[in-house]
Amino acid sequence: MAHILLIEDDPRIRSIVERGLGGRGFGVTCAADAATGTELARLLDLDLVLLDLLLPDRGGLAVLAEIRADKPRLPVIVLTALDDIGAKIGGLDAGADDYLTKPFSVDELAARVRARLRAASLSAESPALTAGPLTVDVLAHRAVLDGRPVPLSAREMALLIAFARNRGLVLSRAQLLDLVWGVDSDPGSNVVEVYVAALRRKIGAGFVETVRGIGYRFVVPEPALSGSGP
Repeated sequence: MAHILLIEDDPRIRSIVERGLGGRGFGVTCAADAATGTELARLLDLDLVLLDLLLPDRGGLAVLAEIRADKPRLPVIVLTALDDIGAKIGGLDAGADDYLTKPFSVDELAARVRARLRAASLSAESPALTAGPLTVDVLAHRAVLDGRPVPLSAREMALLIAFARNRGLVLSRAQLLDLVWGVDSDPGSNVVEVYVAALRRKIGAGFVETVRGIGYRFVVPEPALSGSGP
């Protein structure tokens, strides 16, 4: 049974989530404020955290930062009433794995929980991904190119992992939004393009091909041929 920590100050939502997820085979521990939630996150053996951003004693992003510092690979799904794309991207860039806006259905919440638990399981089973001179350590969230560490932000690393796991496949912008940011496609945002450009600057443009009108494909670039003299 997966053990989930819910940090949420609304007693009605706590009750709905506890009963709904409990009835679907999950174990749920609840905390009504940030102080209790951060302490339980530190002490308990957890599989996932559900975190409200608007807590009475402290902002949810500060709680998220503490969880990430103590348990960097623990999946966190943010639950909040803030539904604009900027708030979603801000929460995800702060380290959340997914974002669900209130009000939500328990069925959708359970599906997202199962998806994040599957992703965490895959990370544990496949700790290292290699693409030519590039190695991506999924567990350590570290990339090494030609023997040198590549400085990547958390979201750039998540994008690189998504590409490396789907090497050779064309991923659309909507698929990348779902895989990396956990949000539906937003025609008014160019966040995917911005992060792809940043990733290319750091690992080299040859690893990420643009497939015009469709999306992007991760490949191993051909090694440069050195010129030979007469």
